[in-house]
Amino acid sequence: MQNLNNFFLDNIGILVAVALFFIIGVAFYVVLKCKNNEIKELVLQQQGELTGRLAALGEITSHEQNRLFAAINEQKLAMLKIVDDKLLAVTKSVDEGLKQNTAKTDQTLVELKERLVKIDTAQQKISSLSEQVVSLQEVLSNKQARGAFGEIQLNDLVTSILPPNSYSFQTLLSNGKKADCLLKLPNPPGIIAIDAKFPLESYHALRNSKTDRDRLEANRFFKSSVLKHIKDIAEKYIISGETAESALMFLPSEAIYAELHANFVDVVEMSYKSKVWIVSPTTLMATLNTIRAILKDAHMREQAGVIQKEVGMLIDDICRLNERVENLGRHFKLASEDIESIKTSSNKINRRIEKIESIEVKETNNKSIMYMTVNE
Repeated sequence: MQNLNNFFLDNIGILVAVALFFIIGVAFYVVLKCKNNEIKELVLQQQGELTGRLAALGEITSHEQNRLFAAINEQKLAMLKIVDDKLLAVTKSVDEGLKQNTAKTDQTLVELKERLVKIDTAQQKISSLSEQVVSLQEVLSNKQARGAFGEIQLNDLVTSILPPNSYSFQTLLSNGKKADCLLKLPNPPGIIAIDAKFPLESYHALRNSKTDRDRLEANRFFKSSVLKHIKDIAEKYIISGETAESALMFLPSEAIYAELHANFVDVVEMSYKSKVWIVSPTTLMATLNTIRAILKDAHMREQAGVIQKEVGMLIDDICRLNERVENLGRHFKLASEDIESIKTSSNKINRRIEKIESIEVKETNNKSIMYMTVNE
């Protein structure tokens, strides 16, 4: 629309000139065609009027052109103002977006730094844990250290579940052998011995075997190691008249316990025959919880006589209390009768006082006359 307006303004003079020439040409053509002089004069007259009208039209056209130029300028200014406002709004929106993105970027960088710090801390902990694992492997590579590891784990489990007076550690038996732990249960079953064993070398040989021959030799080595431990516990820690008829062999590794029950059922059956029960940390925990319940029940049975005696004494106290309540009731009854008698005497005294207060003395003819009025 704006391009059309510009084209019209730029070529309006040419258009007017073309229109004038066209009209003049038509007029001359009419004059040439008309043979009548009057028609020629009329044409000339009309031509003059037309020329005047064209002049007026030129003025009007110039005025309209000026007005159109002014309107276009105003429209340009309005459009420029709208464009400036839009550009300002877009610039403001872009600035706010940049500020928000900058703030989010800064926050993301801060969070990234915190996460990097946490990752560094975790890496340090992992490195420390790796060193501890290596240290644990070095410790477990020594036979005596493995035994101490099993004893410590056994100590932690027992002390965390049972009361202090129900166990003892490294106790000397009558045969001169020391058990890692003795559980003091009432008869039966009596004292139960627990010994910690850790056949780690034979287990590692079993897990690291590659060929069938190596696996067969490792199976024999692992089986012989566990059977030797079972035999030693049965001979050392099952003493007739001193300990229970069975003992516990504690394996401080769930993996070894699972391997034994999964692939060496004959060894487990041999332990049953020897009355040596093999336990892992999990199964020992369950066993100790059962023993704690047994000890609690035994303690309750021991205290049953005391409780029965106390209940009898409580019944006697209740009987005496009932007698004393009855005596107190009789005393209350007598006291109530005395209070009623006191109320009767008090009422009589009040009535006599009222009679005394109702007596009035009047003087009539120099004589004293005493009247008694009865108060309503």
